[in-house]
Amino acid sequence: KSRPGWLRGLSRALPILLGYIPVAFATGVLAQKTGLSTLNTLLMSTIVYAGSAQLIAIGLIGALASPVTIVVTTFIVNLRHLLLSAAVSPRLKGWRTGELAAFAYELTDETFALHVSTPGSGTLEKSVVFTVNVIAHVTWFFGTWLGILAGQAIQDVKPFALDYALAAMFIALLVVQIRNLTQAGVAVLAGGLSVALLLAGLDQWSVIVATVAAATAGLLIETWTRKPSS
Repeated sequence: KSRPGWLRGLSRALPILLGYIPVAFATGVLAQKTGLSTLNTLLMSTIVYAGSAQLIAIGLIGALASPVTIVVTTFIVNLRHLLLSAAVSPRLKGWRTGELAAFAYELTDETFALHVSTPGSGTLEKSVVFTVNVIAHVTWFFGTWLGILAGQAIQDVKPFALDYALAAMFIALLVVQIRNLTQAGVAVLAGGLSVALLLAGLDQWSVIVATVAAATAGLLIETWTRKPSS
């Protein structure tokens, strides 16, 4: 007999749990060192719930940036969610508006990677999806809280290289999704172009532009290689 959806969702969420704890821990530590209160930090992990946006916002708060700068910067960084939601939307057909809203609220890079890698091309099973999303969110909150406690006890966090934790998790998620040379080439192109644009001064838009350009190149290559020869 097939396992219930919540149990399958739990097993699928385990890789995220292992990745979220150290990144959320780093977020909590850095927020505490920046001067954010425990309440505000936990509210950020509850309402914002976006690792890269939270770390960027914490850095801007530490640099005494204006509220407008913080909001606009994090908004631009999270524009990638337009691409994520568009990619997964074909597998949410038939879902009610409230279910879509709940799904969108907890959509992250990592949960997106799990959902789009689900075998088949049909509609995703709601019990599995929401189990993954809720467990991931709770784990992020718990990891942030642990980071806050540790930040109050650790004087110097630089030797721990906590600011690299998020990038390391993204790299791991990318590697496990690469299936062929085209995908590997697209990944290298996106990374290289993003760095080049960043060095050229396109700070907030570098990732978005690089992602769109590399994805377009990948689509053109896939279309060309699958085109039947005459």
